[in-house]
Amino acid sequence: MNRCVKILPLVAIFFTLSANADVQLKDNSEILGKWNLHDEAVTLTGQKKAITQEWDFRPDGTLMSTASDVAGRISELKIAIKYSIENGEIKKQVAPGREKYESCKVIEKEGPNMILKCAYFFFLTKK
Repeated sequence: MNRCVKILPLVAIFFTLSANADVQLKDNSEILGKWNLHDEAVTLTGQKKAITQEWDFRPDGTLMSTASDVAGRISELKIAIKYSIENGEIKKQVAPGREKYESCKVIEKEGPNMILKCAYFFFLTKK
């Protein structure tokens, strides 16, 4: 009985970690199209900051980012950056024209919803 009590927490941790396993992408066909990027957060369960942005993953390896800023000088800003799928993750340019890339893991992809872990956590919904 005492041994079972000691093993039970280890089993619970194992199932918790396996439930949050990253999604491994096979190729870009799993993310192609337009996604609404509606929230970002520093941690997965932390406070979310609402943002209005659209990411369009194109088949040619271009990620078109369109941001809306109703309070700013321009109503819309479009930026094209490169992306690819490597080792099940999204590798995307940090900024246009720079050859510095960041890795983004797909933490969750269920139905039209996807959570990415890049420098921050990004919460997206397929259009």
